[in-house]
Amino acid sequence: MQKPSSDKVPRFDADFGKTATDYARHRAGYPDFLFDRLMRRGLARPGMRALDLATGTGYLGRGLAQRGLVVTGLDISTDMIAAARALDATNGVTLDYVIGKAEETGQPDSSFDLVTAACCWHWFDRARAAAEVLRLLKPGGALVICSQDWLPLPGNVVEKSEAILQKHNPAWPFGGLDGLKPAFVRDLRAAGFADVESFSVDFDIPYSHEAWRGRLRASAAISGSLPAEKVPAVDRDLQEMLARDFPQEPLQVAHCLFALWGRKPS
Repeated sequence: MQKPSSDKVPRFDADFGKTATDYARHRAGYPDFLFDRLMRRGLARPGMRALDLATGTGYLGRGLAQRGLVVTGLDISTDMIAAARALDATNGVTLDYVIGKAEETGQPDSSFDLVTAACCWHWFDRARAAAEVLRLLKPGGALVICSQDWLPLPGNVVEKSEAILQKHNPAWPFGGLDGLKPAFVRDLRAAGFADVESFSVDFDIPYSHEAWRGRLRASAAISGSLPAEKVPAVDRDLQEMLARDFPQEPLQVAHCLFALWGRKPS
């Protein structure tokens, strides 16, 4: 069970192991331009050893492995790791996986060139996680934090979907996010990382109605926190809204990709 730790987000519990099937099937991977940027900046290179924190179904770690890095994925959920292994086999890559927490990885000191955290930093005790990453990195190694958040805009499919999620799960605190994470920049500066940089790109991801409903079921708002017997009612409301308000397929779903990095001082 994970609990988010951002500056103004109330306590909220989610179990992503319960979302593994939909997460593996419907969550969009990270775009090539993210990996291209990391490679150009020298943050990722073939042969580097990388640790992907809270790897989930391995979307970021798999992208690094496909570019020649030696990747270990760490997660607390055996269900997510099983889904990641299946996707690895389909994509013809091999990653190592370990069970563990971002704040206490159990990995050796100064053993990684790169540590990544994709769509997960807010779930950690962020100060402890930053200190653990500094311990794990070689001098000059980098921490990369990124997220790929759906983006609510007036009247768009995200805004209307979030309204349904919050009707069924009023405690869910993540509606209305703009994708930018200034608090994470402060986390790295406070922890002592150097050469801190960030960027963001807004872009659309195409989804069929079925795939968008699956993506939403995979979220903390639905399968991650609601009792299983309540999930079908949320899905029906989403299906009716999509048929009524957004009949054309594929949907073009607005997203914001945010990436941030800093280096361990040499």
